[in-house]
Amino acid sequence: MKTFLSKYVILFVSILFCFESFSQQKVQNAGPPSGNDIQHGIVFYKDGQYGGWPANCGIWIWGNEILVGFVQADYKEAKGIHTYDPSTARIKYARSKDGGVTWKIEDAFENGLTASGADHRIAPDKAKTPVKLTESMPDFTNPDFIFTFLRQNNNNGPSHFYYSTNRGAKWQGPYDFPNLGTTGVASRTDYIVEGKQELSAFVTISKRNHREGNVIYVTTEDGGLNWKLKSWVGPEHGGFDIMPASLRLSPTELITTIRTRTDYGLDKITAYVSNDNGLTWEKLNDPVADTGKGGSPPTLIKLQDGRLALGYIYRSDFGSRVNVRFSSDNGRTWSDEIMLRGFDGTNRDCGYPRMVQRPDGKVVMIYYWNNVNKEGATPYRYIASTIFDSDQWK
Repeated sequence: MKTFLSKYVILFVSILFCFESFSQQKVQNAGPPSGNDIQHGIVFYKDGQYGGWPANCGIWIWGNEILVGFVQADYKEAKGIHTYDPSTARIKYARSKDGGVTWKIEDAFENGLTASGADHRIAPDKAKTPVKLTESMPDFTNPDFIFTFLRQNNNNGPSHFYYSTNRGAKWQGPYDFPNLGTTGVASRTDYIVEGKQELSAFVTISKRNHREGNVIYVTTEDGGLNWKLKSWVGPEHGGFDIMPASLRLSPTELITTIRTRTDYGLDKITAYVSNDNGLTWEKLNDPVADTGKGGSPPTLIKLQDGRLALGYIYRSDFGSRVNVRFSSDNGRTWSDEIMLRGFDGTNRDCGYPRMVQRPDGKVVMIYYWNNVNKEGATPYRYIASTIFDSDQWK
């Protein structure tokens, strides 16, 4: 009997191995076009330093000028996924004036981000304490206005915010962000300008057990003096919903894509749409059913041709991949996964993308990357870019 069962166990394992090999071959054969259709570059690299997590900080574009935030820290060997010294983490900004080809690094503290936070460790004698906003922020519709959240930790925060009226050259703040009756706000940056004094944001909050997280939709109508929790996006569950990337589709329609971990540990990207300006939400089919070991936050933009583009990373200890999908029906359905980059020696300590489209139509995606699985590669994580023409997949 044992021999009989052993034969079938071996057969079953062999079938699984063949299926896995076939699946990987399909991905490898679905690689990106050759030539100049896709260009990879380096935004920030410094020997002995670690660059990470652009999705924690935000990205903005004005013509061919792009500003993106990231975290810089000292490289340090660690048992966990992230090989850095958290006590040295500081937010930096990279600015490009030529559409993402070349970059200049700016120090966020010197530009006004003066409160300490999870990604921004400022010495107590230098850190400012967030205060309540007492005067409305200026005109949100000013094209040079930008806004950003920072959090104290990934679970229950709290969070604070800054704003700039000159494209991030100087930030005003820090200002307290209210918990709005939740167990805590631990938000990254995902907002929509609605009017001169009106702004909406998709905010990550902690669950009832004070662990991350759920997504709520909030609004202000008086320049940030008061905020209203307008709705919850999706129910609380045993995993988490965090780090949304969202768009307004029409005067009444909104879409948000969310980094999700299920009760049973599967990482994926989920999506919700609202047809009543954020009062209620309908769950859509998952844009990405599996984002690998540890998962990936999404980055979502509306292209000049009306399609939606969703960028994300498939994380793997044995080779991560940079991917994009497109939707021609406002997120109801999505194209097959298109690999922009992969199989170049990157482990799963990578990703957290942000994405913008240039006036010439090319898309710029920023994320953090490494090539440590390649023999002879240096172990430092760096901030990378991928520039591609989305028209080739129409």
